[in-house]
Amino acid sequence: MKISDRQAEIIEIVKKNGPITGEEIADNLGLSRATIRADLSVLTMIGIIGARPKVGYFYTGKSGLTILTEDFKKLKVKDFMSLPFSVDIKTSIYDVVVNLFMEDISSMFITEDGYLAGIVSRKDLIRFTLGNSDIKKTPISIIMSRMPNIVHISKEDSVYNAANLIVTRGFDSLPVVEEVGDEQFKIVGRFTKTNVTRLFVDICNGEIL
Repeated sequence: MKISDRQAEIIEIVKKNGPITGEEIADNLGLSRATIRADLSVLTMIGIIGARPKVGYFYTGKSGLTILTEDFKKLKVKDFMSLPFSVDIKTSIYDVVVNLFMEDISSMFITEDGYLAGIVSRKDLIRFTLGNSDIKKTPISIIMSRMPNIVHISKEDSVYNAANLIVTRGFDSLPVVEEVGDEQFKIVGRFTKTNVTRLFVDICNGEIL
């Protein structure tokens, strides 16, 4: 949420002089109490300033960045994930390469009987295909990373936790799954570095939060 110039002035006044009444804040700005009523309500609602009856307004110690961070951590993966791309475990390495480059994605999720079974990255594919001429006959199961060693997330996970996994673990993308049985996961989406970048740009443009 963007802070207006007048709201920024109010924050500074409260920070320096709090606790301070609404009338005193208005006097400092050369405005009427009614004129700044909405600004005070907004700043109180988002938690940058607090208010106590018969005492006045006080600074909470939370900056606009702090509020933004708290709001960011409330965002859910389900609202920002991309559509999933996956192939069956019996698919040839050649066909996986073709699908991966046609969809312009960095990794491919692998399924068995409709459930997440593994994942393979561009690096895995390049490493195997160099010097090999039988990729049309070799199934992707030969080189994929397998469950249960696949890091996955749910739709209800926070965007922050998902982005943190991508950064700290060096992943390009994460499968978003729903558990439908004992250690059986259906792929419902993918969360990628591109999702994180797009989200950052949208926040800076004021389109989110």
